[in-house]
Amino acid sequence: VSSFVELEGPSSAEVVSNLDWTQSLSAIEFLREIGKHFSVNVMLSKDSVKSSLNESGISFTEFSYMLLQAFDYLELYRRHDCRLQIGGYDQWGNITAGLDLIRKIEGSDGLSAHALTVPLVTKSDGTKFGKTAEGAIWLDAELTTPYAFYQFWLNTDDRDVGHFLRYFSMKDRSELEAIIAEHQAAPHRRVAQRALADELTPLVHGDRACHQAAAAGQALFRGGDLSIIDEDTVAAALASAPPFDWEQPSSATWPSVVD
Repeated sequence: VSSFVELEGPSSAEVVSNLDWTQSLSAIEFLREIGKHFSVNVMLSKDSVKSSLNESGISFTEFSYMLLQAFDYLELYRRHDCRLQIGGYDQWGNITAGLDLIRKIEGSDGLSAHALTVPLVTKSDGTKFGKTAEGAIWLDAELTTPYAFYQFWLNTDDRDVGHFLRYFSMKDRSELEAIIAEHQAAPHRRVAQRALADELTPLVHGDRACHQAAAAGQALFRGGDLSIIDEDTVAAALASAPPFDWEQPSSATWPSVVD
């Protein structure tokens, strides 16, 4: 996230690990000091728990996750004066559990802690973006190459591309609406998808990586020049290309060569 968030300077963000406060904590201590503040009835009433119970059931590990996230908020509040936890709306139950824990342990001072949730980014088929989703994309080039990142946006479903542009683009509204209108007039040209890929790839990976990713796609699918593309991008592009089985013909079918 260092490409998007300052990690140095007076207003910098700070990256911490919850291992700092969980590593030395035994299960008995956790149950005694933290678990006693939670009502199972209240936990069962949370939407995230109810939905799991209605589907395939819930493991004890998953059920305990709420307590662990609540404990994290308490420790962030104590150690770093963290007063606001932000997450997707599916985290509302876990975040408010943290608020309840802070207020029970810290008393009236805990009233200064707050929660904020935002809508999840979902596709037209109802699936959401996330690290556990099939085909998830990552900001780390080691996990999702710039080529794969570029192609992901280029292959966005026509039904999704309009609202993805409105979510992620920094273009003004009139420019976005013009792109969407042009796309709707000729979807096969993928104008909106290309605009999305051309804006987001440089943001995450830089201008050069975006240019190389676009050129690799041009070379593979439109007969462009592979020689101008760096080795890593070519490898990433070929790795994502569909396989093709070819059986070598017998020597009898090859034309004879006369010296």
